[in-house]
Amino acid sequence: MLADSILTTVPIHWLSVDSPTLPDEVSDWLMELGSMTRRFEQYCNCVRIIPFRECFITAEQLSDESERLLTSQRYWLREIVLCGDNIPWLLGRTLIPEATLTGPDESLVDLGTVPLGRYLFSGNKLTRDYIHVGQQGNRWARRSLLRLSGKPLLLTEVFLPESPVYKDKI
Repeated sequence: MLADSILTTVPIHWLSVDSPTLPDEVSDWLMELGSMTRRFEQYCNCVRIIPFRECFITAEQLSDESERLLTSQRYWLREIVLCGDNIPWLLGRTLIPEATLTGPDESLVDLGTVPLGRYLFSGNKLTRDYIHVGQQGNRWARRSLLRLSGKPLLLTEVFLPESPVYKDKI
């Protein structure tokens, strides 16, 4: 992972599938199969994306993430902060092999301040291979291998302390 990545302040400890059960209060959030953006919108008036970095990187700039994606010379990297009512709730990191960026999916490199979920969940071309849960210090995290028209992308999300993940339900 890049040394100046939005997610590198503290390493993420990925839990094994036979780890103790997740606490009930966060399990429902971490195992969410739908759009996290839509879920967050239930807890605020405005979801906003602040782009941190959007660029192509090489395979040498990846860590264990390369084991989860197709081999590619270049990957599109998008790192963002998702805010609810201007309060940072989530750090997001998306890695997309260049081969995934074909046809209409080329527009993934132009999302800017548009939430990834708005793009991914706008059609019926999306599938999810898995959700892998982890912790970054006291913060919960998850990563998913998603497929858009059968083509992979890796999404890592870290839930920040002010996120509704840690609050009581509506």
